[in-house]
Amino acid sequence: MTLLIIAGCILLLVLLITWGKTNAFLAFLIVSLLAGGLLGIPLNKLAVAVEKGMGDTLGALTGVIMMGAMLGKLVAESGAAQQIASSLMKVFGVKYIQWALMITGFVIGIPLFYNVGFVLMVPLIFSVAYQFKLPAVYIGLPMLASLSVTHGYLPPHPAPAALVAQFNANMGLTLLYGMAVAIPAIIIAGPLYAKTLKKIVSVPLQTFKPVVLPEESLPGLANSLLSSLLPVVLLIATTIIPFVSPSSELLGNISAFFGNAMIVMLIALIVATFSLGVSTGMPMKKIMSVYESAVKDVAMILLIIAGAGAFKEVLTASGVSNEIAQALQHWTLHPLLLAWIIAAIIRVCIGSATVAGLTTAGIVAPIVMQGDVDPNLMVLSIGAGSLMFSHVNDGGFWLFKEYFNLSVKDTIRSWSVMETIVAIVGLGGVMLLSMFV
Repeated sequence: MTLLIIAGCILLLVLLITWGKTNAFLAFLIVSLLAGGLLGIPLNKLAVAVEKGMGDTLGALTGVIMMGAMLGKLVAESGAAQQIASSLMKVFGVKYIQWALMITGFVIGIPLFYNVGFVLMVPLIFSVAYQFKLPAVYIGLPMLASLSVTHGYLPPHPAPAALVAQFNANMGLTLLYGMAVAIPAIIIAGPLYAKTLKKIVSVPLQTFKPVVLPEESLPGLANSLLSSLLPVVLLIATTIIPFVSPSSELLGNISAFFGNAMIVMLIALIVATFSLGVSTGMPMKKIMSVYESAVKDVAMILLIIAGAGAFKEVLTASGVSNEIAQALQHWTLHPLLLAWIIAAIIRVCIGSATVAGLTTAGIVAPIVMQGDVDPNLMVLSIGAGSLMFSHVNDGGFWLFKEYFNLSVKDTIRSWSVMETIVAIVGLGGVMLLSMFV
């Protein structure tokens, strides 16, 4: 009965948005309240669960997304994105630009939280799409596949890092195995699958459409790269510092503060304000106008993500994830496959890769502790399953849809299928590795 309720609510959500033309944020609120009531959450706690879901989601993302949008808009307006895109095209050529973006996504995706990487790199994707008249989904999906895989598979991202600790796995080995599994998954779900998506029409948000400037007025390549990728540099540095001197409490505290995604984005935005704005002759009033314009364009995206967070919290508070996992625990399957299936089902029902991964970990932990399976591979199997078929209850789905300005149908065809390929190929890689590890 529980699964029928979830399926019915998800179907209603899709119908409200597609057939009923309801604003996605309002649709999420309506369905969240309905799902909570049907799943038995007391009325006096239902509104609290909805508010908690919205607050928890926006608390972590509001500053990051807003400042990321500001940075992206300035990168576009100043010509920095145009400079980077032109340089990439000169090195790789139009024929291999997908691979250039895919590699960039993988490199920055290892230290960078997914949402930060998304809002940071989407302007670069759009700049290439506009400047060279290439389909945005076709060239952008490989980079986003890289970001998604690193988020789901590889520490130090939240869920994989937590699984490493819970299973007493080795973070270095998990990272090494994860890269071996991630690379083929990204290639298949990225450049290869994207070839089938050339006909998808995407008109990205105007806030990221750069003005084509004469080459002599563009900021230098070094300035453009440093200003655009400063968040990546800071996060890599703050990730490495604790390992250089693990006994230093002061360095650990400094690293924790400056490694916070919101602090990183604030520092990067302040630097870019001067390096791409003031130093290029742009008046401060104009720079602030650029920032205000960027905020207006992403405000609805934030509300939609908040709605997805409310729906996720209602399903989590109702105990649905635990109920599903316990029902599947007694299946007689290979432990790695069982963990993948549990994570995949919870992911499809709940929408959150992190919730799916951590919930699954609690169910399969006894199997790992018995020594029946390599803990490093278990981390990767759960990580792969937690990326399965992202759809309307996942904030990442709406980030992609709204930024690329796609229909729900085209978002499912591109984003959702890409995530499914990543999950399935990841499982195949883990099972293959289990034959040798």
